[in-house]
Amino acid sequence: MLAMILLTVQEIRKYYADNPILDGVSFDVRAGDKVAIVGPNGTGKTTLLRMICGDLEPDAGEVQLHSGAKLGVLEQQPDFQAGKTVLQEAHEALADLTALVQRAEAMAASLAAATDDQERTALGEAFDQLQHELQQRDAYQIERRVDRVLRGLGFGEESYGQEVVKLSGGEQNRLLLAKVLLAEPALMLMDEPSNHLDIAATRWLEDFLVKSRQAVILVSHDRYLLDKVATRTLELFHATVDAYPGNYSAYLRQKAERLEVQKRTYEKQQTEIAKMEDFIRRNHHGLKHSQAEDRRKKLERIERVELPREITAPPMGFPPASRTGDIVLRVEGIGKSFDEPLFADLSFDILRGERWGILGANGSGKSTLLKCLLGELTPDTGTVSFGTGVRHAYFDQHLNCVDPDVEAVEAIRPTHKEFVEVERRNMLARFGLTEEMVFQKVSSLSGGERNRTALAMLAASDANFLVLDEPTNHLDLWARAALEKSLKQFDGTALFVSHDRYFLNQVADHLIVFEQNRVRVIEGNYTTYLHLVESGLAGDRPERQGDGEKTTRKPEQRKTEKTDRRKRKFPYRKIGDIETDIAAAEERIEAIHQEMTEPAALRDGETMKRLSAELTEVQQRLETLYAHWEEASELN
Repeated sequence: MLAMILLTVQEIRKYYADNPILDGVSFDVRAGDKVAIVGPNGTGKTTLLRMICGDLEPDAGEVQLHSGAKLGVLEQQPDFQAGKTVLQEAHEALADLTALVQRAEAMAASLAAATDDQERTALGEAFDQLQHELQQRDAYQIERRVDRVLRGLGFGEESYGQEVVKLSGGEQNRLLLAKVLLAEPALMLMDEPSNHLDIAATRWLEDFLVKSRQAVILVSHDRYLLDKVATRTLELFHATVDAYPGNYSAYLRQKAERLEVQKRTYEKQQTEIAKMEDFIRRNHHGLKHSQAEDRRKKLERIERVELPREITAPPMGFPPASRTGDIVLRVEGIGKSFDEPLFADLSFDILRGERWGILGANGSGKSTLLKCLLGELTPDTGTVSFGTGVRHAYFDQHLNCVDPDVEAVEAIRPTHKEFVEVERRNMLARFGLTEEMVFQKVSSLSGGERNRTALAMLAASDANFLVLDEPTNHLDLWARAALEKSLKQFDGTALFVSHDRYFLNQVADHLIVFEQNRVRVIEGNYTTYLHLVESGLAGDRPERQGDGEKTTRKPEQRKTEKTDRRKRKFPYRKIGDIETDIAAAEERIEAIHQEMTEPAALRDGETMKRLSAELTEVQQRLETLYAHWEEASELN
């Protein structure tokens, strides 16, 4: 049985000047749906959300919200009244439920005081109905619900009594998100809900939304979030919508399949059209004039196949890096404190060609560590030294690395070499800035354009060690993928701070993780770290910062200590090679499951028997690979 339709978007259109932003967009949202809307920056995603919530009228078409459905919108600009605390503001989201509880209490008092039997019967029936509603809405657990959501989004109990107007902008945005979640509307509109969340809070939000009965329309650049939450994906591109069942990864697979079919169909028709046009041109005045005329009429009647709906991103890319020594950066025993310690006695080596990611909670010290490594801040203890031939370039998350008052084509001019205008324009074009855009002042560019200008500046610097603080900020999903590919192909060394788990997983081969009371060095990517945490291996050393024991050790020391603990069961292999085999096995299992649902396979007993046998074999191989990976993670 299909769930109730909460929202209908029917053939809506919106134009700015003569340009269509939305041109005949239609879709439904049913109760419980988790709908992701994806598309490149500037394609109208926020415009569409504004129409759904009634802030903007379409030029044509209509948006219909079911009369009984409550809509909750995650506002982007906080506007809180002075005098209220965090806890009071959070409770406001449940004001109707609180009023219902008070009404039940008043009714109970009236029922206790009633002496007339008829009145008591009527009050009793009304009270029973009210109690049923209160139980359904979990009304007697308001304090617990508020506490759960606030803690999940990173508010400690010590902040509950803090005045809302004294919170930082990010904290105020998190409180807005908390209020939407607590209100439990039938349909929630969420535009970039994880923007002000650290990884722990984002993971909590994912779990909350997955378990929620509410429908969600979600716009986000967080691919982990889209994968975890979405059950349907709408691609907004060229002012129209294509719908795909499943999450973001499912969308990517189906998109590639559709694109392949579209390309073949388009190219086949273009070949046929070219042949017909050639025949018409050669025989228009010849003996085959009548045949040429027939083909001309047929050509006019052909329903043209549209160009493939392909979303592309600028290629980006960094030039080949000059060679450095084996050790690019050596960090020995550094520590830094402000009001309290951020990190202490931290040591590690970054070797040539490695890609290190830094992750942790907001305010944990990630950017401070970068600045200490680059010499912008002086560590309280320890030393930092660059290796032979290292030339670094820095991308800061606030984009102060590019001068806002000059044109983009001037902002990327390097100081160490001659780089003429045509070379600089070509470099900007590689990062998606073309034509008149290159002559705009950096301050007038959008956030994504400024980000790509800063990346182009790094590419022009000829650095062999790239240091980046939140490089995916303001980039859409396709630009992020292009940056990931560029960094993986870069033959120099990279160190970066990021809250984008997908980016960390794709690019990093080592992680520096800021945890509570310590900083940990992990050999591997985000999936490696998650596995260590979930298996309990990440908690095997209870050292704390400042207790006299190093929170990290040099790689050769770690290897010796781990090897002493137990002997190998499997032959030595690099972790990355094992992870490649794991990914291939997981992909094959998914493919077998898909093949087993095909009608042709279901009708063929031999095919099903073969697929079942292969599935068992691949699953067993995967279990062995997991065990090998765990051993390599500990002993390598």
